Amino acid sequence: MRLAPTLTFGLAALALVVSGCGESPNARADDSSGSADPSELVFAVVPTDNSEDLEKSFEPVVAAIEEETGLPVSVETVSSNSGVIEAQVAERVDVAVYGAFSYYLARDVADISPLAMDQLTPEPGSGTVYSVGVVKAGSDITSVDDLRGGDVCFTDPASTTGYLAPTAGLIEAGIDPEKDINPVFAGSHDTAVTQMLAGDCDAAFVASTFVDEILPAKGVIKDGDVTKIWTSDGLPGTPMVVGDWLPQDVQDGVAAAMQKYNSVSAAEGGMCEGAEQPAPDLWGEEYAGKPSCMWGGTGAFAFEPATDADYDSIRDICETTQADVCREE
Repeated sequence: MRLAPTLTFGLAALALVVSGCGESPNARADDSSGSADPSELVFAVVPTDNSEDLEKSFEPVVAAIEEETGLPVSVETVSSNSGVIEAQVAERVDVAVYGAFSYYLARDVADISPLAMDQLTPEPGSGTVYSVGVVKAGSDITSVDDLRGGDVCFTDPASTTGYLAPTAGLIEAGIDPEKDINPVFAGSHDTAVTQMLAGDCDAAFVASTFVDEILPAKGVIKDGDVTKIWTSDGLPGTPMVVGDWLPQDVQDGVAAAMQKYNSVSAAEGGMCEGAEQPAPDLWGEEYAGKPSCMWGGTGAFAFEPATDADYDSIRDICETTQADVCREE
């Protein structure tokens, strides 16, 4: 019976790692061959609104990594993606999970590689995400061409699905996102939709999961409240990245852990004892209803292998938009 590890959460702890004050929890111990091996792995994540759920979701992931690498793992939550990237540059975070755009930024400044990405269902590639443009049902706006001169709600300038992908879509449609529309930054996906429904903007661009699943589940919107006028091409899912400074056998161990287990097999292995939940029906007859672990911040079915090339679409978006947030400062 495998007990879930005790996770250490807190920005202060990671700040200590980055600054180098005191002994790093990621200290390296030289072996007899003179090469540096880690005595512990540091795993960084960016918290969601519910930190308790975040902690539960990563306990079995950490347990799998510890089992395959034989190393203890210290998990730290950091208040921003930039904080994680800074720690990666300093080689003080060995494994991290964050958004696709954050990986795009980190890859240019830190010695890291993606090894896995979200697989939301048993179907490979199911972690693919989409950006959608939505309007209030009955609106005269039926396509992005109708947005000229209008107020358009986005989430944040650094959001892939909430700004960068739709901006690229507007540019490709011949619309200047700075001159032909009035951009309104709502700060979050749910707020962008609710502001649009309240009449504060004519359309909203958000991650499709918010209008398809999250907001309906919360009772914020119901079927028929919004109409989609645009959908992006598929965008890569949440990556798990590893520091290239780690010995290859450690990197291979982290990858092996993600390939060996999914949320159901992790539950069977006792990695979330007492916190199991029934697998959803959308996972099919083979898994539906079986005990499963919360598996990563998105509650995915598994992590599937990823490579740098999987994130070329983010590079294409930045090439199209030439957005300030895409440029290295």
